[in-house]
Amino acid sequence: MNKTTSVVFLLLLSSQLFASALTPEINKIESQWAKIYYAENSKQQSKHFPLLIEEAEKLSKKYPKALEPIVWQAIIIATNAAFESPFKALESIQTAKALLEHVISVEPETLEGAALVTLGTLYYMSPGWPISFGNQQTAESLLKKALKINPLSIDSNYFYADYLVSKGNLEIAQAYFKKALNAPTRNHQEYADTQLKKEALSALKSTERRKLEAGKNKFLSLFSSAKSD
Repeated sequence: MNKTTSVVFLLLLSSQLFASALTPEINKIESQWAKIYYAENSKQQSKHFPLLIEEAEKLSKKYPKALEPIVWQAIIIATNAAFESPFKALESIQTAKALLEHVISVEPETLEGAALVTLGTLYYMSPGWPISFGNQQTAESLLKKALKINPLSIDSNYFYADYLVSKGNLEIAQAYFKKALNAPTRNHQEYADTQLKKEALSALKSTERRKLEAGKNKFLSLFSSAKSD
């Protein structure tokens, strides 16, 4: 084995060891986030999310070259913005945006495109200029890039479907909600994935009702027009 090959081998080995050491800690952060988000009331959430932000920041300092803790730091900051004053919330989502953009610029495939999903969601949920950076076209582009990275992801399919609902594209949204429901559940994050699948099922039923109501309204409108003629 020559010197160059040895260096490459050592770099690969250290990268694998680094990943194996970091993964359980990332899984822990994600599990804590899911329990706070899905199982706690708003008062508990406003208390516990800031503490979880601190944990994610500590993990970033512990692994300064890792991108995964930065993604989760951004996700928690963005989630916690819902419990802050409007001005503070706008600052928080700008902070989350900067963190996510950094990850995407270095390695967009991190955590199977989670930074793209999160930033895309922020773009379609945030107000537009001059209040904030919200932009529907940018949101769609980011969410589609996430789907290319992992077309089977629960998160990518669910949030793209949610975006489509916000645009009124109910039929296409249904197809992506179904993909989210059929996505494989991760063994190490069964609770989080199960909860999101419940949301996907609820959203799918909602879009079905909206489509049915739209069809009825269209029929009644046509009937009324014919009657008036």
